Order: sequence, then C-alpha cells, then structure tokens
Amino acid sequence: MKRIGRHHRPFYRICVMDSRVHREGKAIEEVGWYDTSVADKSKRVSVKLDRVEYWVSVGASMSDRVATLVKKVKTNRFGVAAPPPALIKPKELPVPAEEGAAAPAEGEAEAAPAAEGEAG
Repeated sequence: MKRIGRHHRPFYRICVMDSRVHREGKAIEEVGWYDTSVADKSKRVSVKLDRVEYWVSVGASMSDRVATLVKKVKTNRFGVAAPPPALIKPKELPVPAEEGAAAPAEGEAEAAPAAEGEAG
C-alpha cells in the first residue's frame, strides 16, 4: 500500500510494486485504494480483484494488510458502522399540581360526565 494524503488523514493506494522500490516509489500497476476516513465501512475499499488474482498467479505476494482487505472484499465481511451514541433523555418527572387547585380524585372525574348525561 502506498500512503498518500495529508497529515492525520491517510489515504492508501493498493499497488503492485517491485521489491527493490521503496513504498512511495513508482508502481507497476495500481489495483485499488483504501480510505480510512469513510464512515461506511463497506465503502472504504475499492479493489480490482481480477488484477489482484492475475498478479498473484504470476508470483506476486501480498502484504498482510492488503491480504486482509482483499479477503474482506471477496467475502463482503466489513461489518456495519456503529451508530452514533443516542442522547440520554432525562426522566420525565410528574408535574406538581398548583397549590390552590387540587387535582380531582379518580372517582370524581368519572362521576362528573355521568351526571351531565343524566341531567340532559
């Protein structure tokens, strides 16, 4: 993987390299990319699997990290990004009744509508 991008925001290109060239040197072929800052894990990696299989068939070896990424792309096992933590809502406290007005008792509230129906 060839690291490019700015400080604290890495971006990697998955490249076929000659073993005699340093990591950021000239690549033989670029076969994909890996962006660590994408929130959706399934969209972090793009790999041309047919080209990777070709290079492995002619004798190229993958680094451990690239092998892991290719394995996850093949099996589609990236997992789901964790949802952001939910805000904790305070418990709803009962609203105290005003001091002058008393809350009607349960029996009084049911009896009042019945009394109106009989009068009318």
